[in-house]
Amino acid sequence: MRLEVRMLALSTGSLYTYGLDRVFGLAKEAGFDGIEVLVDGRWDTRQADYLKHLMDRYGLPVVSLHSPFHLIWVSGWKQDPLWRLRRTVELAEALGARVVVAHPPLGWLRISLRVMGASNTRGFWVGLPLSWFVGRSYARWLCDELEDFQRKTEVTVAVENMPRRRIGPLGFDLYQMTRLETLERFRHLALDTTHLATHGLDIVQTYERLADRVAHVHLSNYNGREHRLVQDGHLPLADFLRRLNQDGYEGIITLELQPDVLGDGSVDQVSANLQVAVDFYRRYFARRPFA
Repeated sequence: MRLEVRMLALSTGSLYTYGLDRVFGLAKEAGFDGIEVLVDGRWDTRQADYLKHLMDRYGLPVVSLHSPFHLIWVSGWKQDPLWRLRRTVELAEALGARVVVAHPPLGWLRISLRVMGASNTRGFWVGLPLSWFVGRSYARWLCDELEDFQRKTEVTVAVENMPRRRIGPLGFDLYQMTRLETLERFRHLALDTTHLATHGLDIVQTYERLADRVAHVHLSNYNGREHRLVQDGHLPLADFLRRLNQDGYEGIITLELQPDVLGDGSVDQVSANLQVAVDFYRRYFARRPFA
């Protein structure tokens, strides 16, 4: 008998208003198995020696990294998303992290108008480029060269499904590659539950469609706003975790919330909310032995 390795990680992005040392400590206290580091403008998120120090201090591995968000300023790093992705993979290799989560490129803004009570959503294109020229070369690399790049590293590069934004009846996509049929071209995906909800997609049915490609999961609920507590929203997260468990999912599940949702103004509230999330994970995605 052997115990399947399954890991619950806390994204540092869930508490980006805190320092990394504090986040590691809270994650350890709550019972997380590891940390997902969101690489951002702070050097602490990008220096291997410091991250290794935190790993040793708290006995928590950095199991995954998230490449920097597009358009944010990252001191000492180029703006080019491909350059940033390569650097993040190098950092993951230095830390022994298993996964790097990558956003698809920004593109042309697609706006759709949803008529109340209507079953169809009409869409049209408007001429608003969002880093289009840079995004185009990055998109081409993801589609044509990522597969070859993946063979040269043990780090899994997982492309994340991105949210749809909405202002009243207007819905719009800031990213390319948001449709499921487009995501299916990638071998490894990071499936974000709250992002699926912004498109009105059933998270269990979508997982079933993409299951052979799901290498990583970002877990949070949705109540009309993204990245809510696991107990605060209408998504069937319990059923989702049960299905992952049933399928023998071996990837990392990362809790990815917003700091205010965790109650970052009170460390006691943060601790309590993190504990609820860990208990929820253990209840519906229990470790189980395999022959």
